[in-house]
Amino acid sequence: MKKIIVAIAVSGCALGAHIFGIAAVAEAASMVTSPETTYRKCFGGDRVTCVVDGDTLWIEGAKIRIADIDAPEISEPKCATELAFGNRATDRLIELVNQGSFELRAWSGRDEDKYGRKLRVLIRDGRSLGDILVSEGLARTWTGRRQPWC
Repeated sequence: MKKIIVAIAVSGCALGAHIFGIAAVAEAASMVTSPETTYRKCFGGDRVTCVVDGDTLWIEGAKIRIADIDAPEISEPKCATELAFGNRATDRLIELVNQGSFELRAWSGRDEDKYGRKLRVLIRDGRSLGDILVSEGLARTWTGRRQPWC
């Protein structure tokens, strides 16, 4: 199992720790992924560390929803345009997460969505990876509800 570096705020102090397993991803308010981790597209039942689509991925067995964006669907697209943009967003997210470690920050307000996915913002060098997808036209800033891509 890969090592994950986690920073947890405890009584106003930052505590750095090495955590093994999915509890770190699921429970930490903020954590940094290992730079050695390699992400690929999820296939079949193997859902440990992989990318589902442009706004969902698995990290060490925990399902993460990128909280600050909405990307086009690839599992049940409403039209060919949505599928094409969804595939591009998925491929680009795989590129972004494979460029090195990134921080997962808790989303203000809620910890999980209605599907049980942990809501997190992915940050590298002070910039949201979701914002990169938005700036490239592959996602939209999350406004609280889905909008059509067709």
